[in-house]
Amino acid sequence: MRTFAVMAALGLMAAAAPALAQAGGSSLSLKDASSAPASIIVDGATWRCAGGACVSVGGASQTAERACRRVVAKLGAVTAFTWQGQALGDDKVAACNTSAKR
Repeated sequence: MRTFAVMAALGLMAAAAPALAQAGGSSLSLKDASSAPASIIVDGATWRCAGGACVSVGGASQTAERACRRVVAKLGAVTAFTWQGQALGDDKVAACNTSAKR
């Protein structure tokens, strides 16, 4: 029963990712959903993932590009990335995936 409750909560978080990003939160979509941990802390931001969608609030003051590289180094390639309300375009997401040190 507890597992179901946790999965339901994570599902709701993933569904809320676009609204969270607009409210100054952070979100990402992983290219490989199987690499998603339940949660991980990167640069002070606690990322919570369900499937290939992850959301976070808080974190270090840094550019979205740097935050992307730091997260990709831990979680793997992303198909979309928003950091503290700033969404990266497709070209910057591709550059992030390429330049992240794993």
